[in-house]
Amino acid sequence: MKKIYSLFALMSLFMLSGCSVYNFTGTGPIDAKTFQVNFFHNNADLIEPGIDRDFTLALQDLIQGQTNLNLVTNGGDLIYDGEIVDYRTTPMTATANQQASQNRLSIRVMVRYTNKKKEADDFEKTFEFYKDYDGSVQLSGATLNAAIKEIFDRITQDIFTASLAKW
Repeated sequence: MKKIYSLFALMSLFMLSGCSVYNFTGTGPIDAKTFQVNFFHNNADLIEPGIDRDFTLALQDLIQGQTNLNLVTNGGDLIYDGEIVDYRTTPMTATANQQASQNRLSIRVMVRYTNKKKEADDFEKTFEFYKDYDGSVQLSGATLNAAIKEIFDRITQDIFTASLAKW
């Protein structure tokens, strides 16, 4: 009976030791302590006022909410920098009378990620997402804000995954 308990304890130890590397956000161990998100300027041909600030804050909030890293204004171990390079609305489908029945709002963001602790993780990538909406709807006010928020939620999550979760 003593051998069975010993064997069970040994098996439990091995099974539990494999779980220590993972956490609920999907990131592995992060050896950095701080991060900084520089202001993402809006360099798109079509300018929507305020989305540069909104994107910068959305990325900061996501990283703060899913890691224990401290946000700093300069000298961060992890640095996110870049710009909004495209903001456009395009018709996706048309009706018989040549009007758009569905439109698409697309936003593209260029990101330069620098990891001062592990330079092999550095990258420069473009992230893009879109929101389709009915062609009869005027994209303004609360409708526009909801569409931009949905797009930014997806783009910031993709940036987080590429830089910290590495899936």
